[in-house]
Amino acid sequence: MANCMMENDYVLRVSQLNEYVNGMLRRETLLQHIGVRGEISGLKYHASGHIYFSLKDEAALLRCVMFKTYAARLTCTLRDGMQIVTYGSVSLFVRDGQFQLYVEDVQAQGEGELYRRFLLMKTRLEAQGLFDAAHKRPLPLLPRRIGVVTSPSGAVIHDIVNVAGRRFPTMPILLCPVQVQGPGAAEEIAAGIRYMNAHRLADVLIVGRGGGSMEDLWAFNEETVARAIYESAIPVVSAVGHETDVSIADYVADQRAPTPSAAAELCVPVYDELHQRAQDCGMRMRLAMNRALQREKDRMTGLRGSAGMAAPRHRLLKLKEAARYQTDILKRTAKEQIMGGAALLDALTGRLEALSPRRVLSSGYVLVKGEKGYIATARGLYKDQNVELIWADGTARAAITETGEER
Repeated sequence: MANCMMENDYVLRVSQLNEYVNGMLRRETLLQHIGVRGEISGLKYHASGHIYFSLKDEAALLRCVMFKTYAARLTCTLRDGMQIVTYGSVSLFVRDGQFQLYVEDVQAQGEGELYRRFLLMKTRLEAQGLFDAAHKRPLPLLPRRIGVVTSPSGAVIHDIVNVAGRRFPTMPILLCPVQVQGPGAAEEIAAGIRYMNAHRLADVLIVGRGGGSMEDLWAFNEETVARAIYESAIPVVSAVGHETDVSIADYVADQRAPTPSAAAELCVPVYDELHQRAQDCGMRMRLAMNRALQREKDRMTGLRGSAGMAAPRHRLLKLKEAARYQTDILKRTAKEQIMGGAALLDALTGRLEALSPRRVLSSGYVLVKGEKGYIATARGLYKDQNVELIWADGTARAAITETGEER
């Protein structure tokens, strides 16, 4: 068997090798204060003030970082797809062994191909009226079901389910699983939107995915997705990428949400607040009707005691007839208003009761409520947590002694 060891048996630790290569790069004069031209991809503004992105051309990609001190001096706004020339030094990030360019200055060189295509698409669809405010519809106050068109394996659907569980524990969420990145993704997304519409499977749709580079999000800039959103009879909320990401889908949708969690908050009402609003509305309606009836009764009482009642008999008869006529009108009007208000209140109460957690609890289920609201999944529990258990006929306090995922 051949001996694979070097004759001098010289072996370095990983950190030693990375530090040595880093030193070689820093000593190479040609790699210091060098200019590199390329297109921005995967741009990320970090909370620390640093900027992370990649430069790419048709054949390669280079990782870049621009620290806060240099980022503060920028005279242009960076965005994915932008063609730039960067000036900085090449080095190796020893901890990760990552070869990257430490950028000190940036000069804009025009728009990248993807961004140019984005602007052309935006201009053309805007001219065709796909972004018109008049076409946008309000979201339903109390949807019977929320539809979500996204990847089944991403964090988007989990975030939406968690938010909905806290706000309205029994709100149904229906997932239409689609590919959100790569070849064919735009066609799948458009087909998912049309399928949900064809079968009227939801009262509002959330369409989106998590963050990524402009290439990753490109499916939501395709015309086929824009057309499907525009033609949707179901109101659509776009939740694509992070808050700083903008897509064609955002412009066409009825509303845009900066994150999937924010989209869920837009679509899912808070059950307790909605129930209280319905009760308050009913109380105000009854008080208003009672006040109106009392005013008319007082007016009739005053009319009966007026000087006109002491006039000749024919005058008295006319006044009685007028009073009877006004009373009939009042009764009919009050009855119609009360019946209309009661019907509206009954309809809203019926929808609330149909989705009421108490209706589910009467079948033997239990709600778990923590300090921050209802807990919809086992992931929301932790050891030594105090919770309230809610049955249909009462409540109890409990402490979590052990947690574990279902096998």
